[in-house]
Amino acid sequence: MAEVKKIMVAVDDSEFSHYALQWALNNLHLFGSDVSLVLFHAQPVAVFNSPATMGVTSPGLIETIFHQQKQVSEEILARAKGICAQKNVIVETLSEIGDPKDAICDAIEKLQIDLLITGSHGYGMLKRAFLGSVSNYCVQYAKCPVLVTRKPS
Repeated sequence: MAEVKKIMVAVDDSEFSHYALQWALNNLHLFGSDVSLVLFHAQPVAVFNSPATMGVTSPGLIETIFHQQKQVSEEILARAKGICAQKNVIVETLSEIGDPKDAICDAIEKLQIDLLITGSHGYGMLKRAFLGSVSNYCVQYAKCPVLVTRKPS
């Protein structure tokens, strides 16, 4: 395997993501001393033209929703960055708007990431078929190796 220089951890507000970050921090030494860590959060795309809104959404409401999503994303990244700081690990943070599956894979290419670490929600086959699995998608389509952590029960 090629030398790992840049590791990205995909974070959200789930316990599975938190576990993936903790795993990365506890095992960062395995990848050498000059590895950089990137925390990434994907902001979901808000749907405004749905039957519930009947296609009528005010520009003010749209702006408020975007602002709230950005604020939530900043809070998630700030908490994750704080966890890293407790371990004396300096990180870069990045947030993008989009479907997490695509946003993560796009960020991997853009930032030239060498390894993605992500958590698994542990969905069964049926839930995974209906909801999809971000980690499974990344394993299939990311342009770098993907390490999927699973929180012990």
